[in-house]
Amino acid sequence: MELFSQIVILQWLGTAFGVVQVLMARQNNVHNYLFGIVAILISIYVLYQSQLYADILLNLYYLVMSIYGWFYWKMGKQEREAPISYANGKEHGIAVSIVLGCFMLMVYWLGQHTDSDVPYWDAFVVAFAWAGMWLMAKRKIENWIYLNISNLISVPLLIYKELYIYAGLTAFLFAVAISGYIKWKRIIDNEKDNAYA
Repeated sequence: MELFSQIVILQWLGTAFGVVQVLMARQNNVHNYLFGIVAILISIYVLYQSQLYADILLNLYYLVMSIYGWFYWKMGKQEREAPISYANGKEHGIAVSIVLGCFMLMVYWLGQHTDSDVPYWDAFVVAFAWAGMWLMAKRKIENWIYLNISNLISVPLLIYKELYIYAGLTAFLFAVAISGYIKWKRIIDNEKDNAYA
């Protein structure tokens, strides 16, 4: 019972940091990554207690991509802030490859080497989230689409695992991702209009 109440408190704390992170990302604020890192570290512990091992790997990946994304957003390739943009053909190919490769690896690992009772669902969540996070770090608008596919699969999985607070957070993130896509598209359109003006 004590572990359960600790998990609930940590979910609330991780959720608070996660909400701040995604709202700051929606606003195109580079410091979103700092709040995200705290949320990630809390989530890793909670997910370990719930045997969602692929999600732990996902969070470790999030940690690496958050550090990379923070530096990329700050400096980009030309040592100046990278702009929001659409993914090109090569980047779309990389994102799809991440989904397929990650899904196959996760299904094998979860099915053969862990006690996971939801290997396919957990692998789907992780595969789309890995691609979405890579696109987010590159400041590509399509990140919101990939992350929302992951969110859509994740909500019922988290409910099944009785992680209701994280399920609620994920449903919230789904709504914010829709809003984030719209806001980032508006930023791209405004930058195009200013370039032509």
